[in-house]
Amino acid sequence: MNLLSTILVALLAFVATPQRPEPDVKGSSDYPLFANRMPDYRISIYKKEGFSSYRFDTKPPQTIEGRYIFISYHLQDYSEPPGNLAIHRNFQNAAKSAGIQIIPSGSNDNTIFKATRDGVEVWVELHTTNVREYRMTIIERTPMKQVIRADAMAAALDKEGFVALDIHFATARAEILPESRPIIDEIVSLLKKRPNLRIGVEGHTDNTGTPAFNKTLSNARAKAVVEAIAAAGINPNRLEPAGYGQERPIADNRTEEGRAKNRRVELVKR
Repeated sequence: MNLLSTILVALLAFVATPQRPEPDVKGSSDYPLFANRMPDYRISIYKKEGFSSYRFDTKPPQTIEGRYIFISYHLQDYSEPPGNLAIHRNFQNAAKSAGIQIIPSGSNDNTIFKATRDGVEVWVELHTTNVREYRMTIIERTPMKQVIRADAMAAALDKEGFVALDIHFATARAEILPESRPIIDEIVSLLKKRPNLRIGVEGHTDNTGTPAFNKTLSNARAKAVVEAIAAAGINPNRLEPAGYGQERPIADNRTEEGRAKNRRVELVKR
């Protein structure tokens, strides 16, 4: 084979080799209500805040407060752009099929959605910035919650023997969300103030999913809380993790409000 043939074969092999898609940015995921991502798009930016606000481009504009999530999608370099209208139609059609409300927007570049997820009102703004990018800004509408303090935890443990805490985790995972870090800090403060106190850390879920999965998940979440407390300098021998899944509900799992109450972590005095 002469030099020209060798170069030609190499060029053909290069052209024939499919380009590998770039992965999503680490720690990111589609928002569960809008998992019908456009083909060949990757998540390039992913942000979450425990409590923030966003001005939605409705008529008139509305500012909504709550848990904030921002997801930016970029088209892979080797793919042809589908067009802004195709992007909006993709999510609008999926929303209509799911019974999600579409609210009139002040711009053709924006589509506003309103839905309920796990008993929480959710607002989503889909924005197309150019032919290769679209963005989703999400607010899970909730009032800012006051963090239960160490002294209040101690009083509940002394009086009732346990205290239920609203620690938030990533969906179907044992990752503690940043918004719940202040609660962990208060547990650590409690245990430092009372060095002889030993506690059980018990994870509980609602009845969404299978009992086996929920048992495993609740146990993993209890261990994650114990690990976070121990990482702050508390002896892990003072902490006993356990997961009970959906076995011990405290509210009606037939309602969104009840399921939200059943998703909890309890500290139990030993």
